[in-house]
Amino acid sequence: MKAVKIVLFLLLSLSFTGCGSYSFTGIQTDAKTVQVKYFQNTAAIVEPGIERTFTNKLQEAIQNQTSLGLTNSNADLVYEGEIVDYRISPMTATANYTASQNRLTISVLVKFSNAKKEEENFEKRFSFYQDYEGDAQLTGSKLTEVVDFIFTRITQDIINESLAKW
Repeated sequence: MKAVKIVLFLLLSLSFTGCGSYSFTGIQTDAKTVQVKYFQNTAAIVEPGIERTFTNKLQEAIQNQTSLGLTNSNADLVYEGEIVDYRISPMTATANYTASQNRLTISVLVKFSNAKKEEENFEKRFSFYQDYEGDAQLTGSKLTEVVDFIFTRITQDIINESLAKW
């Protein structure tokens, strides 16, 4: 019985160590450092502060899901780009020709560079949206809630495309 416990312990230990650096998020990379450059807001409609919010959200997501060290220069991985679209569109109308539901769409153009594997470099547009009630004003905490939801989805898509290879 004691021998069975020892064998099970060894098997479990080996299964968690594996080869290379791997996390439970499915991210495997040889890189050690990452740099997230400031994302400018070049959208036609400029919502103040969202460029800082997005840059911070991407940095936090990378730090939470990887063991990469954040640096300001000479990084193995570099994310840079700009917020290229911030748009509010009516989605459904009432009989009185007013919007009963609106949609906020935000798009970010990302340039990803991997110094260790240049074939993984890309430049791609990521976009997501959130619907909200047509009579609601998208200000204050409601705006923060919607933007955070959109940026969480976009940053996860960016990580999946650049690191997780899903």
